[in-house]
Amino acid sequence: MMFDPMYFVFMIPGLILMLWAQSRVRGSYAKFSKVRNAVNMTGAQVARRILDANGLNDVPIERTRGELSDHYDPRTRSLHLSEGVYDTPSIAAMGIAAHEVGHAIQHARAFAPLQFRTAIVPAVNIGSTLGFIVLIAGIFLQMTGLAWAGVALFGLSTVFALITLPVEFDASKRAKEALANLGLTDGGLQRGEEGSGVATVLNSAAWTYVAGFASSVLSLLYYVMLVSGMSREE
Repeated sequence: MMFDPMYFVFMIPGLILMLWAQSRVRGSYAKFSKVRNAVNMTGAQVARRILDANGLNDVPIERTRGELSDHYDPRTRSLHLSEGVYDTPSIAAMGIAAHEVGHAIQHARAFAPLQFRTAIVPAVNIGSTLGFIVLIAGIFLQMTGLAWAGVALFGLSTVFALITLPVEFDASKRAKEALANLGLTDGGLQRGEEGSGVATVLNSAAWTYVAGFASSVLSLLYYVMLVSGMSREE
C-alpha cells in the first residue's frame, strides 16, 4: 500500500494546497511584521487590552518560543504569544494576538464548536494513533470489518479538521471586530489600511486550516477506496 500510485494521486493536491497556504502565511507575516501599527502597541499589549475589555482580566499572557507558535490553552486559560508577536508593535503582531484572544473569548462564552472540538480531542488522539495500525491490520488479515474500524478511527481526525474551520474563522472575525471597536486599527475603522493588513494576515492563516482539512479528506477517501475494494472482492 505504501507504493500504491493512487495514494499520490489522492495526496498531491492536498500537499500542493498546504505548501501554497504555508507560503502565503509566511509571506503575509513577513510583510506586515515590518509595518508598525499606529497605536504603537505590541502584540501582548493588544491582547491585554482586548482581554480586559471583555472581562477576561484573569487570563495571563505568556511569551513562548518559536515563530508563529501562538495559541490559547483552554486547559490553563492562558494565552501564549511567540516572541515576534509578544514584543513587536506591528500590524501582524496585532492581528495574531487579537486572533488568539478570540479563542479566549470563545472559551469564556462557551462557543459550541470550540467546546465540541475540545471534547473530542482524547478520541482524536486515540484515532490518530491506532487508526492506521487497525486499518493496516485489517487489510493484511483480510478482515473488512477491522479495516473499516481503522477508517472510522482515522475519520475522527477529519472531523476534528472540519470543526476547526468555524472555530478559527470565528476567532478571526472576533479579532477584526475587537480591534476596530476598541479603536486599535485605523482609529476604529474596519476597512482602513491597518484593518486590511490584519485581514490579510488572518485570511492567509485561515487557508492553512482549509488545506489541512482538504488533506485529511483526501487521505480518508483513499482509505475508503482501499477498504471498498476489499469489500467487492469478498
